[in-house]
Amino acid sequence: MNATESMREARDVLFRHREDYDRARREFRWPSVPEVNWAFDWFDVLAAERPSSEALRVVADDGTVSSRSFADLSARSGQVANWLRELGVARGSRVLLMLGNVPELWETLLACMKLGAVVIPATTLLSGEELGDRIARGAVAAAVADTSMAGRFAEVAAPPVLVGVGSELAPGWHSYEDSRHADLAFVPDGPTHADDPLLLYFTSGTTARAKLVEHTHASYPIGHLSTMYWIGLQPGDVHLNISSPGWAKHAWSSVFAPWNAEATVLVLDYARFDAERLLHALESEGVTTMCAPPTVWRMLVQAHLGERPGRLREAVSAGEPLNPEVIEEVRRSWGITVRDGYGQTETTAQVGNTPGQPVVPGSMGRPLPGYEVVLLDGDGEVVEEGEICVRLDPRPAGLMAAYRDDERLSREVLRHGAYHTGDVARLDPSGSITYVGRSDDVFKASDYRISPFELESVLIEHPAVVEAAVVPSPDPVRLAVPKAFVTLAAGSEPGPDLAEDILRYARERLSPFKRVRRIEFADLPKTISGKIRRVELRESEAAHVRSGEARRALEFSEEDFPGLR
Repeated sequence: MNATESMREARDVLFRHREDYDRARREFRWPSVPEVNWAFDWFDVLAAERPSSEALRVVADDGTVSSRSFADLSARSGQVANWLRELGVARGSRVLLMLGNVPELWETLLACMKLGAVVIPATTLLSGEELGDRIARGAVAAAVADTSMAGRFAEVAAPPVLVGVGSELAPGWHSYEDSRHADLAFVPDGPTHADDPLLLYFTSGTTARAKLVEHTHASYPIGHLSTMYWIGLQPGDVHLNISSPGWAKHAWSSVFAPWNAEATVLVLDYARFDAERLLHALESEGVTTMCAPPTVWRMLVQAHLGERPGRLREAVSAGEPLNPEVIEEVRRSWGITVRDGYGQTETTAQVGNTPGQPVVPGSMGRPLPGYEVVLLDGDGEVVEEGEICVRLDPRPAGLMAAYRDDERLSREVLRHGAYHTGDVARLDPSGSITYVGRSDDVFKASDYRISPFELESVLIEHPAVVEAAVVPSPDPVRLAVPKAFVTLAAGSEPGPDLAEDILRYARERLSPFKRVRRIEFADLPKTISGKIRRVELRESEAAHVRSGEARRALEFSEEDFPGLR
């Protein structure tokens, strides 16, 4: 059985048992292929079978629509691969891909896959320093970037091959448009092995310097069969994913999962997020399946959802757990349950609420087909609350190869015969897994374990709160008490009255030992991908308390309010 047949057989098991979770888990087996190149063995096969079917639709900020069929992208990626080869890009060359949501991004990704080159996805938001770090640590040989990025490359030790997409080409850069003169038919220089590197991702680094995660020609292309199953994708779907290029979630739901299902990838390339425009697009673009992070779902609820978009069938959320109140509001308005899922840059979707299955409020679901997930304590023993770990026997196809150039860390996360995620969760009686928090973020107060996420979920239900981050604040009696850093919604004014109201609101909804006892109104520090850097808040808070300095102007404690004592 060749790679195409093996992958199709595995995928079709998931299609047949789309709403039968137990049977899908029991019958699914990862395809085992020594050689595979997804661009040839899967995408080009689809292009031959359904050449005119729409593979990609990009709706630009001005309303312009760029549509590409499977045949279009198959031909163009072969042409781009030939041209890049002429520029010196070869098998194993590392290519930094720094583009927005434009068709050239998908063309280049497929082209590099055909070449056997290794892609390092990068967001266009990178600073010069961050860009230099990626070029140096990633050993980048070539970069394909928007021409507006040329100034940033001039600040660093740029790679020898620079390709610009767009007008106003800088000196020393090759114009991407020149690729249109290359031959369409691409002939590879040899086979691609399943364990050859394909993608190198710099993680967002919420607690430390970004790690370099290596994925192979099997781990993401084949591994995202689990993601496809979680989303509930089917052939002919129009799948909308709200995610920025440069991050793993973009590859999850804007490349591999939908194309594994023979669906259309829909992208809204808006310069600025607009909830009303998104709601309109769900109807006008005929969206059938949608994935968005919790922040987007909360903004949609605030914008008033209205009637259910006519063709929408599946709605999922990932990135951070979605609070139950938002799920319930979408269910009331649209009759659709937003289903949470869990995975990492290092893996494909591991855990999820799958189609047709009951959703436990607050839970991120059950282990997905192909993943054996357990909760382990520090000794490697199975517990009901512990670190989320993935058994390595059998090793799931969707697990990374390693942290590139960090053998110590690679060994550390693969101890006890399992991959350790660094996330803590709780196993519910139903078999569902509920997220508790990053192992670095969970803390003790008065000898009770506190999950920041649990407290933050309550805080953001307050109408004045947009975002919240809870960290331990040193306390002479309790060792530490929960302190909330809060960002307010437009029109809300920070001050003692609002602080008291938020503290009281949380107090009425949390157990006494989980009470938020201090609050500060502030902008939250974030990674470039938008994840809150609690480690920065935690270190800053500890240093501030140790210094003995007076409280900040917008910092309040429950002791300030007699009614809360």
